[in-house]
This record gives sequence, structure tokens and C-alpha cells, in this order.
Amino acid sequence: MGRLKQTSSKVAGKAAKVLKSNSTGASSKKVAGSALSQKGAPQKVTSKNVASVASKVLQDGRTSKASKSAAGSALSQRQGKGKK
Repeated sequence: MGRLKQTSSKVAGKAAKVLKSNSTGASSKKVAGSALSQKGAPQKVTSKNVASVASKVLQDGRTSKASKSAAGSALSQRQGKGKK
């Protein structure tokens, strides 16, 4: 368990804004919730399902910068293959 990544304060703030927004889609909110839950919790990793959603959020041209920041953070905290 050599990974000690966690969501930064800056990204956590962006994720909170995404969660509060009425115009943000469910996928972005799911990813933002995951990123926010990993603030101060380096032992947590992003699930396969959320990582898949985060990837789609990053590829969507309509997604806000705040949502993409949260998605990038969540995706970077996905446990890689062979590191179980």
C-alpha cells in the first residue's frame, strides 16, 4: 500500500462547488463526492465504477473545469493493476 495520494484542499473546494451546483450532472457529482471523500484519507482508493465515470467526465466537452479537476483527482487515486 505504497500510495499516499489524497485530494488536495484546492480540489476539495472545487468538488464541494460541483456538489452544490444545481446545473451539474449526476456523473460529475458522483466523481466529486468520491474526490471529496478522499480528502485527508490517503488509504482510500477510487472504485472501478467511479474511475470509469471519471474518465467519461474528463472526455466530455461540456464538463466544467471544477468537475474535471475532481475527476482527475479521483482518477489519479485509482489503484493500478498489480498493486492490490
